[in-house]
Amino acid sequence: MASPSGGRPPVAVRSLSCPACGATTAVRLFGHAVNVVCQSCHTLLDARDAGVTILQKFTDAVRDEPQIPLGTRGTLHDVVYEVVGFQVRQVVIDGTRYQWREYLLFNPYKTFHYLTEYDGHWNFVTPVFLLPGGDQTPGSARSRTYRGQTFRHFQTATATTVFVLGEFPWQVRVGEKAIAADYVAPPRMISAEISMDKEVTWSLSEYLDGRDVWKGLALQGSPPRAKGVFANQPSPHGGSVRRMWTHAAILALLALLIWSVEAMTSQQKQAFTQSFVYNAQNAGDASLVTPMFELDGRPSAVRVETAANIDNQWIFVGYSLINDETGQTFDFGREVSYYHGYDDGESWTEGSRTDAATLPAVPAGRYFLRIEPDGDRAGKSIQYRVTVVRGVTTALWLLIALGLIVVPPIVATWRAVTFERLRWQESGGVSSDSEESDG
Repeated sequence: MASPSGGRPPVAVRSLSCPACGATTAVRLFGHAVNVVCQSCHTLLDARDAGVTILQKFTDAVRDEPQIPLGTRGTLHDVVYEVVGFQVRQVVIDGTRYQWREYLLFNPYKTFHYLTEYDGHWNFVTPVFLLPGGDQTPGSARSRTYRGQTFRHFQTATATTVFVLGEFPWQVRVGEKAIAADYVAPPRMISAEISMDKEVTWSLSEYLDGRDVWKGLALQGSPPRAKGVFANQPSPHGGSVRRMWTHAAILALLALLIWSVEAMTSQQKQAFTQSFVYNAQNAGDASLVTPMFELDGRPSAVRVETAANIDNQWIFVGYSLINDETGQTFDFGREVSYYHGYDDGESWTEGSRTDAATLPAVPAGRYFLRIEPDGDRAGKSIQYRVTVVRGVTTALWLLIALGLIVVPPIVATWRAVTFERLRWQESGGVSSDSEESDG
């Protein structure tokens, strides 16, 4: 471990013998060690006592093997650390136990730091001495501010130490409890712990990718795969959603501009118009065929307009636009209806005397219309006019384009919302001592 001046401090590792099993245990924390756990029998020893007093015997036969061996040295955040302590802690919420692992990191020229791991999610933890803004009772506020950043309350629960190994610069015991309150602003989290004697300590965590931990500490193999979404895990979708909506807005404006230019430059040429009469009393076979008309130019939209002198009547017109040369047919039907009257002294109207249907991308050629009208046979005869306009602007392609443009950002937004929902569904309330004692 390099010193600030560039030299190396002398190795000052001493050892002590465990009174419980006689095994030799190394002490790496020099004069910092308060508790040392025997790596053989897991008895908790007082490192400050020359006679090595037993503080607590570990009777649980279950051993939690650290994923990072004690004594491992490596670089995290450009600082060389040695892993000197390990503990497993847990909270019990709604009868379910949640355990995480903490690794104590030591550098003689830096304050103690920690690595925490839960379900493959890692955090680099730094003690903080500048108190976050807000009520100083941890867990009492919905949010807190620290260095200008707002952190939302995630969870407050009673944490219990269930396993210890290595050396610690503070008094540590299996079964020791503390109230822990977490506030998140991904990728950071501030946490407060209240010990049983009401001492409050704060820390700042920063989310780390397990691969960065393995690389920095030169560990063999691969880190455990992360499961679920952790409290301060940064969303992989957050930044992309904003960019995608920005790009979508630009593309939508471009599509609207193209459509506007097309609308202003469209020829809107009338190719055919003629009036017809539908005799409601003698409908019979009222179908008819129009004279030929020319649709010239490049393939473009054609609008077929229907206008009728109906009065409290309706008429349905079946159309077939037929290319006389190729036989290509466009079939469609339109209904025109108009009603009006008085109700409770107020006039009302329903429907319209005009209608229009647009056919997209009709090729050039000679065409005629086959018309099959049908209407209200109890009414009077209906006069209707049919008009065909070539080169009209249609919004169909624009609607399709806008739909395709917004699909990617909508999907990205849905993924981001789902990610946040998974994050906050792991948030819990306050775990009481009685809940913890059940475990």
